[in-house]
Amino acid sequence: MAVNLPAPDPAQLLAVSGVELGTARAGIRKPDRRDLLVMRLAPGTAVAGVFTRNRFCAAPVVLAKAHLRQAVRALVVNTGNANAGTGRDGLTRALAVCKAAAAGLDCRAQQVLPFSTGVIMEPLPVDRIVAGLPAAMRDLRAENWAAAAEAIMTTDTVPKAFSRKVRLAGGAATVTGIAKGSGMIRPDMATMLGFVATDALVSKAALQRIARAAADQSFNAITVDGDTSTNDAFVCLATGKGPVARSKKDIGALGGAFAEVARSLAQAIVRDGEGATKFVTVRIERGRSVAECRKVAYAIAHSPLVKTAFFAGDPNLGRILAAIGNAPIAGLDTAKVDLYIDEVRVAAKGGRDPAYREEQGVAAMRKAEFQVRAVLHRGRAASTVWTCDLSYDYVKINSEYRS
Repeated sequence: MAVNLPAPDPAQLLAVSGVELGTARAGIRKPDRRDLLVMRLAPGTAVAGVFTRNRFCAAPVVLAKAHLRQAVRALVVNTGNANAGTGRDGLTRALAVCKAAAAGLDCRAQQVLPFSTGVIMEPLPVDRIVAGLPAAMRDLRAENWAAAAEAIMTTDTVPKAFSRKVRLAGGAATVTGIAKGSGMIRPDMATMLGFVATDALVSKAALQRIARAAADQSFNAITVDGDTSTNDAFVCLATGKGPVARSKKDIGALGGAFAEVARSLAQAIVRDGEGATKFVTVRIERGRSVAECRKVAYAIAHSPLVKTAFFAGDPNLGRILAAIGNAPIAGLDTAKVDLYIDEVRVAAKGGRDPAYREEQGVAAMRKAEFQVRAVLHRGRAASTVWTCDLSYDYVKINSEYRS
């Protein structure tokens, strides 16, 4: 059950002029569930993306990166099968899906971006996807964001979708996004799958900068289990049907809205981490650089010993200090490190704070949400990472994933 994450209210998700979404139940892996999504884009839509750095990147990632050079007219997303670790045959199957979608949408196969998520090293069931495409196309509607968020889920328990309005010089622009992710989450660029669209008119180059910045402030600052997926993709769309974002001020405001939606989606992924019962903010302050602070944050957030202590609500401070000391940074003076759980200072100058009482730590860590904050006292930089605990259910979910 997700941590303080309700399902999105479809009425609160704003349609983006120039984007239509349709879903279908194609039976790709499980019967009678939405598992296929088609997104049709208005001509002239700018599209930018960032993708996984996993060297076993999936066939659809390879094709999507190549097809981004074209004028993109559609996205096709399937769940249940990742089409990763499938070699040349995987590319052939992904392209066959693009061709079938293009035939139904009156565009070229190279104008379709394919995305897949699910089990790795199994052949993509092209016949089922192709058979499901007509139903998804008949379902194409501008207001279909909630159904689209459901259609890209795998082990997620809650769909993930958010909308924002942003004021530009020429009027209000809409930004709406969806994402999926629950396990195999330590993005090395983005999330497992995320799509954010706006009706603003912005250049492709500016949109690419917005996409990278938004990913760095959101999906690149989360972890559930420290694993980077083969299929990670974060795609930003700008249809140009709304106000123009040309000035630095407008582009900055639009980028801020993209980052805000992306952060909401990224945090939702952590809240819905496989078996998660705690949502934990890890903040590192007074480091020499943001990169250094992030390394320390991830050392805490990736430690199985720390994460199981989170699950137990056990303020086992030695585990947290050991994780900080294990971070790959040079010259850390542990005698200067202070550690807090929420507002309670539990360690001062590298040792237990004399004023700290165990019941204070227990009270903080038994909450559904809390913060771990370390102050390194060696610079002015800071960084924040969001993570969750590691519970019995994480093992159960992943041991039964293919059954």
